[in-house]
Amino acid sequence: MNAILSALNPQFPAYATLADKLGWWALRGLCVALLVFLLLPILVIVPLSFSSSSFLAYPMPGWSLQWYENLFHAPEWGRAAKNSFIVAPAATLLATVLGTLAAVGLARADFPGKGLLMSILIAPMVVPIVVVGVACYLFFAKIGMADTYLGLIVVHAALGAPFVLTTVLATLQGFNQNLVRASLSLGAGQVQTFFRVTLPVIAPGVISGALFAFATSFDEVVVTLFIAGPDQVTLPRQMFTGIRENISPTIAAVATLLTIFTTGLMLALEWVRGRRR
Repeated sequence: MNAILSALNPQFPAYATLADKLGWWALRGLCVALLVFLLLPILVIVPLSFSSSSFLAYPMPGWSLQWYENLFHAPEWGRAAKNSFIVAPAATLLATVLGTLAAVGLARADFPGKGLLMSILIAPMVVPIVVVGVACYLFFAKIGMADTYLGLIVVHAALGAPFVLTTVLATLQGFNQNLVRASLSLGAGQVQTFFRVTLPVIAPGVISGALFAFATSFDEVVVTLFIAGPDQVTLPRQMFTGIRENISPTIAAVATLLTIFTTGLMLALEWVRGRRR
């Protein structure tokens, strides 16, 4: 409450001119307008998930939970949710292991071409996702990994690993390497030192990267359209299919639940960041 009151009644320094004050208010007004613009689609879709009408339109004739009931009883949505909670955790685990190991190796070593290797490892973050989808499909189709859970998990892990890599590398920037040397001098091995000294210190960065990797996999739809078969349909792909074939308020119900779920992940991430401080 005090923060809100101070924002509404700012204390300007004595040398602030009228232009400075107007600029301050204009900047805050622009930020609020952008925030409303970004949040308005979410605020619009949430009430529609409780509409008694079969159309996504305002005004709503009444309130109903029928679309949530349809969501939890329709076999296609149940199968899509099961696939999402199979692929996303598996991809997150794989991305977290690979990203953490790569970050530790890059932080400790200094060799020619290190920058090039780093660029290759974070390439999935900057390469257009359609290009990734087409390339993965052409490659996996030849080796029989298209239309399989393994292929989808591997691709999602490749998309999430750069997030783990960057967050763990950032955490390792402040890591005291003398702790590792002390552990090794006392007779501990490399593996024991990593799990008992290094990992507890960088754990917040690992958890942050894992949450980003999970959100990336859980929300991904483009690569899934290329790689997944009928048995590997995830929630985002089922939503995409539903929008193309038959727009139903069930999609609004799914979007509302996914919004709540994603918001929970972001709150967990902020909690982890708060502990790091």
